Amino acid sequence: MAKQDTQKGAAKGAAAGKKQSATKTRKKTMRNVPTGVAHVTATFNNTIVAITDLTGNVISWASAGKVGFAGSRKSSAFAATVAAQDAAKVAMSLGMKEIEVNLSGPGAGRESAVRGLQSAGLLITVIRDKTPVPHNGCRARKRRRV
Repeated sequence: MAKQDTQKGAAKGAAAGKKQSATKTRKKTMRNVPTGVAHVTATFNNTIVAITDLTGNVISWASAGKVGFAGSRKSSAFAATVAAQDAAKVAMSLGMKEIEVNLSGPGAGRESAVRGLQSAGLLITVIRDKTPVPHNGCRARKRRRV
């Protein structure tokens, strides 16, 4: 019985080995992108910073969760600063110098993410607030009677 089990395990391992070699990973091409746009999405639970080129292709991204914060610390202003610095370092390694900032969301990491991008060494040219504001959008819940 033991002999058959080991053979099955070996067959599974061989199949898994083939599977890994079959998938192709695309190599990142080094390109020089001098200007870009930083999209900062600050929610109540997390802050996500995505740095794109002017056409909208993502060059680097980071979030408070990716940087290593968890739980309620993800929603802090400090976590947003660290995430912005992390995304900026990768973008600067690809030659980025100037950046426009699009802010969206009501979170605590809005201003601190901008400060993090600035402290990393990027020159900020424009700061736009793109937070979606409802023009009395959907119907509110029924009133609570106490």
